[in-house]
Amino acid sequence: MSASVRVRKVGLVGWGAIGRVVGTELAEGRLPGAELVCVVDNRPVTDAPAPQRSFEEALRECDLIVEAAGQGVVREWGARVLEAGVDLLVCSSGALTDGELARRLRETGPGRVYFTGGAVGGLDLLQAVRGLGPLSKVRLTTTKLPSTLHQPWMDEELTERLRGAESPIELMRGTAADVPAKFPKSTNVAASVALAVGDPEAVEVVVVADPAASFTRHVIEAAGEHGSYRFEVNHRPDPANPATSRVVPHAVLRTLRTVLGHGGRVL
Repeated sequence: MSASVRVRKVGLVGWGAIGRVVGTELAEGRLPGAELVCVVDNRPVTDAPAPQRSFEEALRECDLIVEAAGQGVVREWGARVLEAGVDLLVCSSGALTDGELARRLRETGPGRVYFTGGAVGGLDLLQAVRGLGPLSKVRLTTTKLPSTLHQPWMDEELTERLRGAESPIELMRGTAADVPAKFPKSTNVAASVALAVGDPEAVEVVVVADPAASFTRHVIEAAGEHGSYRFEVNHRPDPANPATSRVVPHAVLRTLRTVLGHGGRVL
């Protein structure tokens, strides 16, 4: 007699550029072992392939929540999801640079928390070299179109500089502990690097606005006594949401396949 296969009941939070791709793949059965049960969004959703539910309803109906709606959702609902015994896949990893929140999510259960690296590579190597000793330098430089980087906290002078930019502008330089909070939709990569390195304070983050940036660029530079490393990725922005890259939902799907136990492969 064949063993029964567990089907994960998935609730998707966020029906935007990321959620639409992930939800469509789930609804079309392209991830065996997972069923899209509902969609959660703070706006009315009329074109989703599953019914719209409240967050409370999703917790009752699902055993896996995929967050694709922003850092605020992770802060408000992350621990509650895990306390309900539901697993949580975090796309907005920028929220995890909040040390207290990251600690709460690690210590809360019985649900389990996962995160996806999103639009950047090399994280597995950064995790590996930690075993050789600390890195003396880790820097992430993120370059995007000015229109995707404007934030409510910016004053009128900086706003006008962004609007009229004719050459690259360095908007902020800080650590992965503070930059993601200033650019919550554009610096999840900084948090992913920080999680791989193990210390948000050890990662310098530079945010650059470039009017000629037809691609979103992330450059990771790291060095220590044991070696030096450099990774660069250039992604086309998602046409529906230029603040994110087209590859991000596919990175989420890859992580989902790992959570579901597909493939049995390291790569």
